[in-house]
Amino acid sequence: MNDLINHLGQHTIDGLTKGAIYALVALGYTLVYGVLKLINFAHSEIFMVGTWAVLGSWTLIGVHDRPSVGVLILAFVVGLVAAAVASGGTALIVERIAYKPLRRKNAPALIFLITAIAVSTILQEIFGMGLAKIFGKPFGRIIVGMPNVMPDHTWIKLGNTEITNKHVVIITAAILMMIGLDFYVNRTRAGRGVRAVAQSPDNAALMGVNQDRVIMLVFIIGGVMAGAAALLFSVQIGNTKFDIGFVLGLKAFSAAVLGGIGNLRGALLGGLLLGVVENYASTLTSSNWQDVAAFVVLVLVLMFRPTGILGESLGRARA
Repeated sequence: MNDLINHLGQHTIDGLTKGAIYALVALGYTLVYGVLKLINFAHSEIFMVGTWAVLGSWTLIGVHDRPSVGVLILAFVVGLVAAAVASGGTALIVERIAYKPLRRKNAPALIFLITAIAVSTILQEIFGMGLAKIFGKPFGRIIVGMPNVMPDHTWIKLGNTEITNKHVVIITAAILMMIGLDFYVNRTRAGRGVRAVAQSPDNAALMGVNQDRVIMLVFIIGGVMAGAAALLFSVQIGNTKFDIGFVLGLKAFSAAVLGGIGNLRGALLGGLLLGVVENYASTLTSSNWQDVAAFVVLVLVLMFRPTGILGESLGRARA
């Protein structure tokens, strides 16, 4: 308790940094659910694909620890493009192969859910077996480190609180991407199409909105956001493995539900809040309990407010 009180600012900023990554992944869950009322559990593996894309792109251009400013900028740009393309492309492929046939047959929601879980497992196994052959060891033991492209440097010091370059970059990038997505959905013509399909697919079709195109767009955007989160995660954590997205994906989904699934701003709020709660809990108890604390908070919130904190559907969202 004393540690939490004495270093409250530090634990808060660390939690916000972690929560910013949760929030970006949560946006994919929120977008897909807002339009299709589908819990896309394969989204956690979309994030995982992004982390490997970042590692692959950095390996190809020869990024090493503590690069120069020029190489650091190049690493960010190349990593972001690679992760966005890989995650966005994978999300689109999953939608076209797994979900589109089910939509055409008007399959029940339960079938979509089972399919999402199956796709998640398939992607894990594909990457796991591939990595086992590449590294020559059981894939359950493969954890690959990434170059430390951004060593910690304190930019701001307020008492016991040190705000580093990583804190500033990750939180700022997540908020800017959230603002950009919110503007796109609420202020652009394509965004109005997304909200129209979310509110009433039949009426949107009568107004000339191409529902299939909107769904494709939603999956791509969600994948790109997961790719951006993968880049920030790679900078912050610095390693990846075949199931890197499993626990993080569950937490991101919890963040989306906590903030109000189907609400973009709720995803950001839920992610940041979840990250802070986790950090406080690990300080009060131990790091082994942070996952438990996150889900306990989720349950408590949903007991008193089942729609989440902001609880508003994407179709009814207004700027």
